[in-house]
Amino acid sequence: MATLSFDEARSCVLQTVCAHAAAPRVETVWLLDAAGRVLAEPVRADRDYPPTARSVRDGFAVRSADPPRNLRVIGEARAGAGFQGQVGPGEAVEIMTGAPTPDGADAIIMVEHVVRNGDRISAEKPVRAGDFINAQGVEARAGEVVVDRGWRLDYARIAQLAAVGCVRPRVYARPRVAILSTGDEVVNIEDTPRESQVRNSNAYALAVQVARAGGAADILPVARDNYASTRELIERGLAADLLLLSGGVSAGKYDIVERVLADLGAEFYFDRVRIQPGQPLVFGRARGRFFFGLPGNPASTMVCFELFARAALDLLGGCSAAPLPLLHARLTEPFRHRPGLTRFLPAIVDDQGGITPVRWAGSSDVPSLARANAFLVTEEQRESWEAGDWIRALLK
Repeated sequence: MATLSFDEARSCVLQTVCAHAAAPRVETVWLLDAAGRVLAEPVRADRDYPPTARSVRDGFAVRSADPPRNLRVIGEARAGAGFQGQVGPGEAVEIMTGAPTPDGADAIIMVEHVVRNGDRISAEKPVRAGDFINAQGVEARAGEVVVDRGWRLDYARIAQLAAVGCVRPRVYARPRVAILSTGDEVVNIEDTPRESQVRNSNAYALAVQVARAGGAADILPVARDNYASTRELIERGLAADLLLLSGGVSAGKYDIVERVLADLGAEFYFDRVRIQPGQPLVFGRARGRFFFGLPGNPASTMVCFELFARAALDLLGGCSAAPLPLLHARLTEPFRHRPGLTRFLPAIVDDQGGITPVRWAGSSDVPSLARANAFLVTEEQRESWEAGDWIRALLK
């Protein structure tokens, strides 16, 4: 198979999953249980929002046709209890934020701009029609879609569903993701490893990444470096919606994952990408389930999930799109790399939008990854950047 560029590999994942994934199951859940889930049907406004014109400031409701001088205050409008009457020439109504605009008034003067003397107010600034008033339906009209199918429900969208009375939304089921680490050197995190062994940190990092992406993770036992163990656990993992394998996909003598998958009738879409870390990345489908063979070094596993497996998981979970949240930051120091690969290297993005590479010892350097809050993203063909240059970044 040809080695793909980063953009080619990502496009392959998106197009393949969109073409072959089955429609996810739909379920109805309580509103708070819907947080982080993907909406399965559009939610519409049950009435105009706001249902009537309302003030967006504390102040006084007036007629814009009246000069704002020596206006007589004839009453009060509070949120939840409007003014029962009409604002006539030379009159004003004291009004609170969120209260309905009284009949006859078409503008609000902010309380900070008013001088009050008994029941009379005056202001220096001119008044225009519509000042500090939200017109009826300016936020949403009755029947308008306010949260669409395929949108992930964050806190703002949960608030919107609550506001329109959608207390039991229909959402897509969380995709089930099997996580399978491979290798005789991998031991459980409770164990004390020998010098030649490592704890199974990759599985726990992936489980957190899966949960953050809206999936339900199942960590399988470690597959040992023999055909029988690897095949048994891969077959078990293929019962999930997505299988993530960590390790066993390089060119070593005991890297047998691809052979086992091939024997299970797998279709491979790519097995190498021009990125660092994570070049020996495998993506395919077997028994109707997608799988990713992620390189076993921790940085490779984490990066490849965020770049490729997360996009697949988004789509399997019902998302209408799976964009990669890249931003641009200014380098705080010069940076060089050898062209030919798109690199994703640990870095720190500061509060001023600057980005500083974190010194690291390679793809197994978990302490450096833990110190970083982002990955610096290089361009495949560009060799150097100066301090102050813009460069892409992927937040962790």
